[in-house]
Amino acid sequence: MTGFPGVEWEKKDAAAAGFDPKRFAAIGSWLAEEAAKREDSRYRVVIVRGGEIVGEWNRGVDADARLRLASATKSIFACMLGIAVAEGKIPSPDALTVDLYPELMDVPEGTGPKEGRYAYPANRGITLRHLICNVSGYMKPGEEPGRVFNYQTYGMNILTHAIAAAYKLYDSREPERLPGLQPLMESRISQAIGAHWDYYRANFALPPAARMGIFGYYDGVSSTAQDMARLGWLWRNGGRWGEQQVIPAGWLDECTAVAPDIRANCPEEEWVYGHGFWTNAAGKLWPNLPADSFAASGAGRQHIWVCPSLDLVVAQSPGLFEGQRELGEGLLGKVVAALGA
Repeated sequence: MTGFPGVEWEKKDAAAAGFDPKRFAAIGSWLAEEAAKREDSRYRVVIVRGGEIVGEWNRGVDADARLRLASATKSIFACMLGIAVAEGKIPSPDALTVDLYPELMDVPEGTGPKEGRYAYPANRGITLRHLICNVSGYMKPGEEPGRVFNYQTYGMNILTHAIAAAYKLYDSREPERLPGLQPLMESRISQAIGAHWDYYRANFALPPAARMGIFGYYDGVSSTAQDMARLGWLWRNGGRWGEQQVIPAGWLDECTAVAPDIRANCPEEEWVYGHGFWTNAAGKLWPNLPADSFAASGAGRQHIWVCPSLDLVVAQSPGLFEGQRELGEGLLGKVVAALGA
């Protein structure tokens, strides 16, 4: 059975983990060389195989520092949606969001995040699945739900508020009175895997009339690279941690496939996103990497890459990349090549 870390990660020699020792050592040299070329030369990289750390490199960032995951937290939101459905707080991922969080429609023209962004009648048809798959068209007149892949924060906030409201943890009229999704992420996921996260709420600077309580207040997570690797290891094991099924069985398979609406309605180059996860299922994101690999990715070069078929997790916080598509030829490609498979 695949191992799981206790309070501390166990370490394993690269050769014992199935890597070619010379190729694996070259990864550390490559990181140092890449850093020397960049204005921001900081990086933290953790590589896990078989439930043990095989490699860890830190430069310019303390290993114990908890950095904001930014949009990589969207993958945690996807997990929370599955958990909320399993716990009976939400009827289905395909439930209409307006039935759970009706105030999403209370954003008339002039009260959205900027000119031309407001709730319009088609938004009544937005499901929770539309939101987590970034195909909702929320506050984007002209975009029908499920028709356009458009990566956005406000729709994701609507999702998290709907989930939190189902647990009576969010009130758009008093957005700072209740804690939102944070205690659920802590009790359902962080504690289960032995992670130690910090939490924050974030808002963009918006006009005074913007109805921030409805579509603002992003529920953020801050983490060490090792705790990001714990999250990746949970995902590598299909949402199981030891004997506990933390995320409902089968939900991650759904989340890490190309979202049905994206596959049905979007050009093939956009077949790279599932339910809150970036996915290589169609071979469009990293053509030279296994099709079962997927990732959580966020601003600030935060990245958790998972490859179940190779028993691998690679966490970067921050990494040395500009766009994650380059990782297939960069760090991730080098890690896979070092296996000699």
